[in-house]
Amino acid sequence: MCLAEPAPVTGRRIAGLALPALGVLAAEPIYLLFDLAVVGRLGALALAGLAIGGLILSLLSSQLTFLSYGTTARAARFFGAGRRASAVGEGVQATWLAVALGAVVILAVEAAAVPILAVIADGGEIADMALPWLRVAILGAPAILISMAGNGWMRGVQDTVRPLRYVLLGFGLSALLCPTLVHGLLGMPRLGLVGSAVANLAGQWLAALLFCRALLVERVPLRLDLTILRAQVTMGRDLVVRTLAFQACFVSAAAVAARFGAAAVAAHQVVLQLWSFLALVLDSLAIAAQSLVGAALGGGQLTHAKSVAWRVTIFSAVAAAVLAAVFAVGASVVPRLFTSDRAVLGVIGVPWWFLVAQLPIAGVVFALDGVLLGAGDATFMRNATLGSALVGFLPLIWLSLIFGWGLLGIWAGLTAFMVLRLMFVGWRALSGRWLIPGTA
Repeated sequence: MCLAEPAPVTGRRIAGLALPALGVLAAEPIYLLFDLAVVGRLGALALAGLAIGGLILSLLSSQLTFLSYGTTARAARFFGAGRRASAVGEGVQATWLAVALGAVVILAVEAAAVPILAVIADGGEIADMALPWLRVAILGAPAILISMAGNGWMRGVQDTVRPLRYVLLGFGLSALLCPTLVHGLLGMPRLGLVGSAVANLAGQWLAALLFCRALLVERVPLRLDLTILRAQVTMGRDLVVRTLAFQACFVSAAAVAARFGAAAVAAHQVVLQLWSFLALVLDSLAIAAQSLVGAALGGGQLTHAKSVAWRVTIFSAVAAAVLAAVFAVGASVVPRLFTSDRAVLGVIGVPWWFLVAQLPIAGVVFALDGVLLGAGDATFMRNATLGSALVGFLPLIWLSLIFGWGLLGIWAGLTAFMVLRLMFVGWRALSGRWLIPGTA
């Protein structure tokens, strides 16, 4: 039985979901820059240790983002069907899963920290510096995953303001503790690099406890439900494979760029970091699409789901086109904000113009990603990403190494990857096969 036709989704409503979501997405990279600035005063060795330890932690957490995106898709359907308690129940089960996975991650990393660092940092002083940081920081893994689950169910019930508040409070505590513990200010002990890990830990657990408190306030059953857990793990499996495909592509691109010299890899990294930042901006609109589409489908409102999908996609495409214009106009100025090295500036134009050309495509792709994830179409998304990586990205990357195409080949591969994804998700959206009503 369908609910009453919902009111049209306005630009204000989309922005009301997207802007707080963008704040959550941007908070961590901004805090990481602050952390780097604090630790950087300890010297190059400490900074290298933080970089290696942080890389391991981020790789592990990035593989488990299904706790956020998968939970949003499932919770949004229940919310749209008028079953808020069931939507929050998805958050309860995702939180239990976060605790279990976090415990496994702690045990695995504590046991294998030394050999992991030996492989990544090639042993030596950097590994020795990273080891104590990693042993402390990994204790925050359950907290990171609990926050992901909390973000997931709250987005599902179309509340993106409280997650922003919780994340900012957590990072605020970390930002207060980091310089005091690293450098021994205000009478606190001087812990050096380990102080950064302790500060991170405190902030992460504060945010996690706030998300847990939000569940308790909802007064829903807190017992385990293996049926729901099984469904979440199934969706999570597809999203993990999708994430692995992304990482294989970007690691391969960095490895090949490094073969063409320091200037090439530096130019590649600068533009790739900009690409990642712009992806965060556009991903906030995808989160709005995910929440709104999931709710519409849960309420059996197929026409409304289609309307939301196209409206958000248009907004995202327009935003991406504006960003592309800004970076095109600033092509001779903006790169100099990141480097003054003439060799880097001499080759940065190649990836820069690929970035400009890709942005309008990315605006559509990311929005439709959100639409299909909101519809719970995770298996298709997995297959589309794998196919685009295997056919478009990876062959061009490795051919560029064989034939000496350099950054031209690498960024042509990234562009082919985006174009293929556009074809896949565009076809899927037009086919209407994602328009499956109900909460299943």
